Amino acid sequence: MATRGFTGRRPPEATRERLPPGQYLEQDFPVLQIGPNPRIDMESWSFTLREGSRPLKSWNWEEFSALPRTAWRGDIHCVTKWSKFDTGWEGVSIDDILAAAGISAPTEFLLAEGYDDYTTNVPVADLAGPKAMVATHYEGKPIEPDHGGPARLLVPHLYFWKSAKWVKGLRFTRKDEGGFWELRGYHMYGDPWREQRFTGD
Repeated sequence: MATRGFTGRRPPEATRERLPPGQYLEQDFPVLQIGPNPRIDMESWSFTLREGSRPLKSWNWEEFSALPRTAWRGDIHCVTKWSKFDTGWEGVSIDDILAAAGISAPTEFLLAEGYDDYTTNVPVADLAGPKAMVATHYEGKPIEPDHGGPARLLVPHLYFWKSAKWVKGLRFTRKDEGGFWELRGYHMYGDPWREQRFTGD
């Protein structure tokens, strides 16, 4: 029997305050991706900064693993409407990556690039300070391939499609260029608190 207006038990107030509009709390960690996991040879793994097509700095896995480490714990939000609270990540902050390369960001925008040829755009300002990292560990363990290991971008204040899995580099661009999902109708910025899921939101 259906009861008009019945939507189940409301979450506690503290939970509601942490959920952006339209989101629900997820206890598991759903796996969402556009295709199969890429096959990544760690002997040839590299992470590269580029300005356009010009390489600026590159690290192999051993070199990247030796960079300063940072940790972050907080909430993540997927555009498919699930949110997961109190997730723990460790990796290398974007600030420390730039410092290790001896450069400042040459433009205001970039595309994160994955080993699966996935791309997503992020303003450089949204990667500064404690806002973002290239994560290699989740809850104290190496990130599993299904969740983007060995390394993924983590930009937790934006919808999670911005946190590119299997990341292999950041390409600085002169203008804000859409990536895979942005070119298919997703929002160019993707703020969960403004519910910026699609173009026009």
